[in-house]
Amino acid sequence: MSETVRIMWINPLGYYAYDEQLAEYITTIKSQHSVVDVVSFDIRNASDHLEYRTYEALTVGDTVRAARQAAVEGYDGVVVGCFYDPGLEDAREISGEAVVVGSCQPSVQIAANLCNRFSVIVGRDKWIDQMTERVRTYGYEHKLASMRSIDIPVPQLRDDPELTIRRTMDAGRRAIDEDGAEALILGCATNFGFFNRVQDELGVPVIDPVCASLKMVESLAQMKKQFGWSPSRVGSCEPPPESEIERFGLFQDRNPIGSKFTAE
Repeated sequence: MSETVRIMWINPLGYYAYDEQLAEYITTIKSQHSVVDVVSFDIRNASDHLEYRTYEALTVGDTVRAARQAAVEGYDGVVVGCFYDPGLEDAREISGEAVVVGSCQPSVQIAANLCNRFSVIVGRDKWIDQMTERVRTYGYEHKLASMRSIDIPVPQLRDDPELTIRRTMDAGRRAIDEDGAEALILGCATNFGFFNRVQDELGVPVIDPVCASLKMVESLAQMKKQFGWSPSRVGSCEPPPESEIERFGLFQDRNPIGSKFTAE
């Protein structure tokens, strides 16, 4: 029998305009055994997107602090809710028994089980190099048919959903017809809830990274409870010694969480 799992969904920004809407969406797709806290950071002068590596780098420390907080509070799983997967490996190292997933890695893993070649639909050309680097790191570059841009920055993706969906359909159709894509991935967590219309129109699997991340972390959290498969803590997965954390005074300055909406 499935047990209740607690999941911390990290929006790695100090900008929570979409968090309540995201929590409502997660309520419609989560397992009945999951309680998901959608959290944003308490950051002064925060950006509303991570399209630039500069902005991303400034959030990694709080992502690590949030993962540590999840460990202390007994969460079963953590999601880093950005397709760049910022700070993913760093968060995994300090998460205790909580499993940690990003948005890109679950999406490409699921797509690779559904097709031989997939394309990622991105907001801007700016994203392509870094996202390709992530796909390569995860070992799936040989399955990447293309990355297609719709020329809409993150803050505007939900301003006009019809425009975003229409351009996604156009880019997806070109990816299928010209690049040989057999499935598509929406390359931004802000596109949550759009996949069904694109999928129905184009007739191929369209992976929503929010759905992919949630189902991956739910599955891993349940396997942790059933089989004891918690994150490894030996070799390259060894976390910092608690004695050093105490000696350096780490994680004592502040709780990074500024906003929280719960899906249950």
